Amino acid sequence: MQNAPELPLPSSRRREMAQGLKDSFAAGLGMYPLGIAFGLLVIQAGLPWWVAPALSIAGFAGSLELLLVGLIVAATPLAAIALTTFLVNFRHVFYAFSFPLGVVKHPAAKAYSVYALIDEAYAVTAASRDTWTSWRLLTMQLAFHSYWVGGGLTGVAVAALLPGPIRGLDFALCALFVTLTLDAARTRKQVPSVLLAGLSFALTTLVLPGQALFGALLLFLLLLLARYALLRRNAKKDSRLVKETVDA
Repeated sequence: MQNAPELPLPSSRRREMAQGLKDSFAAGLGMYPLGIAFGLLVIQAGLPWWVAPALSIAGFAGSLELLLVGLIVAATPLAAIALTTFLVNFRHVFYAFSFPLGVVKHPAAKAYSVYALIDEAYAVTAASRDTWTSWRLLTMQLAFHSYWVGGGLTGVAVAALLPGPIRGLDFALCALFVTLTLDAARTRKQVPSVLLAGLSFALTTLVLPGQALFGALLLFLLLLLARYALLRRNAKKDSRLVKETVDA
């Protein structure tokens, strides 16, 4: 009779959770101030304070939430909001190809991990070559969620004390994405992918200015597939040359 798999020891769980919390610190330093900016925008837009935590819990996606504030204020139709949500978050579909979701076994935990698969979580796992575990991954994602919700509530509280609005808060989101890109592209091997991403967005901005983000994602995917095929063909060619040289 096969023995049941042993559960991780409590000390092992604590180490994994501590590592997950440590993994969250770098991106969390950017998420919390961005959450404050989001809370400020909610109040400055004339929305109730509870909109900030409600959006952060119901739809955990920083870039989308910042965009939704403007859409709600403009009384945008629900169909347009749904389409915008799909286009903005469509990139998350591609995250699933390499995100270590398989380490999470419990159905409820896996559902939360899918829900909390944000840009920061993907960037951290993509930049790390370590072995991920369920406790480490979920702790990191829970920490990110806490940073964002806490930042939003802090922004709501700060906005109530300010005498007037603050301009330029939208740039905080752009700054965070620049930081994540630089963190993910630490070696020369990642530089071509960064250049392809820039090229994709530049081309679609000229050709499809109204759907630049969606078009850039599709074009970037095609370029990445083409690069992968080229690298694989060159690797096979080099392997064949080495084999022929050894045989000779």
